[in-house]
Amino acid sequence: MFGIVRPCAHRLSEGLRAEWMAHLCGLCLALRSDHGQFARIVTNYDGLIVSVLTEAQSERTTGWRRTAGPCPLRAMRTAPVARGEGARLAAAVSLVLASAKVRDHVADRDGLLKRRPAAAAARRVAAGWDRAGARTGAQLGFDTALLVDAVDRQTGIELLAGPGTPLLTVTEPTETATAAAFAHTAILAGKPQNAEPLAEAGRLFGRLAHLLDAVEDQEADAASGAWNPLTATGTSRAEARRLCDDALRGVRLALRDAEFTDDKLAHVLLVHELRQSVDRAFGTTACSHQAGGMVLDGVVPPSGVRQAGSFGPPPGNPYAPGPGSPAGPPQPPRDRRGLIVGCLVWAGLACTCQMCCGTFNDPWSHQRREGLCSQCDCGDCCDACDCCSNCGDCCDSCDCCDCGCDCSC
Repeated sequence: MFGIVRPCAHRLSEGLRAEWMAHLCGLCLALRSDHGQFARIVTNYDGLIVSVLTEAQSERTTGWRRTAGPCPLRAMRTAPVARGEGARLAAAVSLVLASAKVRDHVADRDGLLKRRPAAAAARRVAAGWDRAGARTGAQLGFDTALLVDAVDRQTGIELLAGPGTPLLTVTEPTETATAAAFAHTAILAGKPQNAEPLAEAGRLFGRLAHLLDAVEDQEADAASGAWNPLTATGTSRAEARRLCDDALRGVRLALRDAEFTDDKLAHVLLVHELRQSVDRAFGTTACSHQAGGMVLDGVVPPSGVRQAGSFGPPPGNPYAPGPGSPAGPPQPPRDRRGLIVGCLVWAGLACTCQMCCGTFNDPWSHQRREGLCSQCDCGDCCDACDCCSNCGDCCDSCDCCDCGCDCSC
């Protein structure tokens, strides 16, 4: 998985969480159906936004969901998944952009790609993804050559960029590619009047994706000697943050100009969660279920707060007693498995995601445990809407939350 919009499940209402998973699984299954099992490796969080936007503009009809069979990534549960042209467009875009990502890693000679045989194999895979994405795109009336051309121009721009080069010159190809993908969702949904505002939202989304990737990778790129747009152009992180904040406002305004049938999920992802992504990249937020909550710019968070935020276990012992837990040391476990057998059971639980989103028996002690997601406590109302605080400047209503609160927005 890759992408900048990675919502914590506990910031979404139950209904929106189900919708988000339906689009994620729909993208994955569209990749499998059109391009084979291996293509599912390019499933990504940002690609599903194309599917979300298409559905948000479309009239609801029968057949827009189907029930998928059990999957290890859903803890072997069946689930309703998105289907149709939106999911297929998301698959085509994901293939082409994943191809670009592979070629970028080859150009940077990352890891095993320093070796010629590995680099040659990666190029062949990328070329196959380009052709596959073009086939699906053509069936949907979308010319993926726009994306390929943008990617090809990116390499030349990076070679010429140096100190003093405007940062937006470097991000332009990415902006062009995402603008084309977002705009085509309006065509698929039969809302051509939405093409212009969605193209603007896509352009700014592409800018954010490029900038946040640069911010998150800057230290690693410096250590490895890889090219980074912030370092190469001499742009400060403060200026990058200003550009990101401007893009956030632009996305929000562009979405207001578009006509939607049901934009709750699109609004949450492209307004609230996109803002969370910016805060996470610049280290100015922590997931609300962690101690300390929001961290203001320039203020060091309290010890123990993980600024990476929404994913993975909290620091320390996740099974330690919390407030209200019985006092005293835990009872010694009984009937413990051996190291090797316990590790095998742990691997099976991890593959079915029960350690993240379900309940499970401890692989070694057999004690009943709750998944990591159950440790979240986002309160009675979703954080995504910042209910009853300051959401009036970004929302027309709190309906996106499905939480029943009243912000008087």
